[in-house]
Amino acid sequence: MARIAVIDKGKHFPDKCGWLCPGLCPVNRTGKECIIKGHGKDISIDESLCTGCGICAHRCPFGAISIINLPEELETEPVHRFGENGFALYRLPIPKFGQVVGIMGRNGIGKTTALKILAGLLQPNLGTKKEVSYDELVKKFRGTEAQSYFQKLKEKKVKIAYKPQKVDDIPKQYKGKVISLLKKVDEKCKLDEVSDALGITNILGHDIAKLSGGELQAVAIAATALKDATVYYFDEPSSYLDISQRLRIAKFIKSLINEETAVMVVEHDLIILDYMTDIIHLMYGQAACYGVVSQPLASKVGVNTYLDGYLRSENVRFRDKTIKFMVKSPEARKHHFELTKWPMLIKKLETFKLEVDEGDVKKHEVLGILGRNAIGKTTFVKLLAGVLEPDKGSVDLKLKVSYKPQYISSDSEDIVLNVLQKAVQDYKALIVRPLELEPLFMKKINELSGGELQRVAIALCLSQDSDLFLLDEPSAYLDVEQRLIISKVINDVMENKGASALVVDHDLLFMDYLAHRLLVFEGEPSVKGFVHKPLSMEEGMNKLLKELSISIRREEQTGRPRINKEGSVKDRAQKQEGKYYYS
Repeated sequence: MARIAVIDKGKHFPDKCGWLCPGLCPVNRTGKECIIKGHGKDISIDESLCTGCGICAHRCPFGAISIINLPEELETEPVHRFGENGFALYRLPIPKFGQVVGIMGRNGIGKTTALKILAGLLQPNLGTKKEVSYDELVKKFRGTEAQSYFQKLKEKKVKIAYKPQKVDDIPKQYKGKVISLLKKVDEKCKLDEVSDALGITNILGHDIAKLSGGELQAVAIAATALKDATVYYFDEPSSYLDISQRLRIAKFIKSLINEETAVMVVEHDLIILDYMTDIIHLMYGQAACYGVVSQPLASKVGVNTYLDGYLRSENVRFRDKTIKFMVKSPEARKHHFELTKWPMLIKKLETFKLEVDEGDVKKHEVLGILGRNAIGKTTFVKLLAGVLEPDKGSVDLKLKVSYKPQYISSDSEDIVLNVLQKAVQDYKALIVRPLELEPLFMKKINELSGGELQRVAIALCLSQDSDLFLLDEPSAYLDVEQRLIISKVINDVMENKGASALVVDHDLLFMDYLAHRLLVFEGEPSVKGFVHKPLSMEEGMNKLLKELSISIRREEQTGRPRINKEGSVKDRAQKQEGKYYYS
């Protein structure tokens, strides 16, 4: 059986464990060097000598070592490996002309690595210590679609356009106005058309350094689409965007397809990924250790397979539980006791005005908050949390409130274990283990990735002795699986504590899985916003989806929400009945 050994050098502290692993290794004790001590803190494992006993991995006090037996069907040679005992990527997805190809999988599983290899931004090494040429890649993938793709890449017969995952870095690379950047990359002479399609015409004159996350995302998508490319790669294009903007960019990305172009997308919003793609590659494996790209599946089948956790075509189970969605009856929570209520509120912020009707939240309830960006959702949460004072009305909930803000500070040098002391002490089974926080304990807050920081912030918020929990965009930076785990943890904590939560988010599938009732914000972004009393899931979703002019049905096998194709028989029938949310 093929196996790999992966060492996380960031968790390797020989000065604290006294080089425990070499002394424990049965192979080392026979006189051979399987676990090798290098200079200073350097360590390596000879995979050819490793027996897979796992003693070093189980006994390492910091979880620095992973010994992994690979699936038998998997070829032993990876497409790329990040150094000796580093992360390994097996197989590649391949773009298909005339189609949008999606990639889905957990964070740290190699999705961005695969995209960078295909885009020519990372030269693969086939598991060796040096980069390989395109000739060697063509030979490696002989007889597959990848052979043809790398041959064309070598001969420069495909032109690549790539939108990176981290749009936050754009202001560090480009200075000046938005229009200057877009004119510079506009190879199609379609600046006006693309700007209008993406809704960014009104910010063309703005300084790039002053753009919001959502505006940066839209500008990055525009800059990518304006290049006269044959293959377009989009890495997480929905981040920072509200549901209206996500639908807009999904339609736009689909419009880039013709017989001479191909699009590949990495995305964590399952509703949007399903809506915009024709086929999907799943990625499975072990985060930060190895990732495997599945064979292509039709989008519906791919998403269902991911939720099921079993890839039948490859006989691989990558999750031990199936994820299913249940219809929530509005009557089921009718008799729950009221936890608290808020009065009518008004708050003015420069040119923006928010008006809030009186409302309430029930005990054990998760109240979802939906609406466009810049329409007052975060302002409302801050009013309830006491971070802001209203201009009219007063907020005195007479409750202990715990608040997770939208933007989380990462400046602290404190280690995660210190920050989460209460969570570790009181909620290890309820919060810490489900959120997989133990591997982060010895990391400093300022060393965490966006997804890691988000999970720590959620755990910190939920572990407080509070009656009401306010969470602003908890799904940001998280992968599909983490989002569904977070939703279960939030509900479990509310039941356990007899508390309630208000959650702001843009992922409709996440909200469908999480919320019991909804607050739907309306108005004009950056000008005015208002929200009426809480609505049932059916009423709230109908209100939102009618405004977006889309209808959603439940998929038969998993019960997950899916967007109907615009103008389809199902779409027309649901809209005619006024049932935009399921049927």
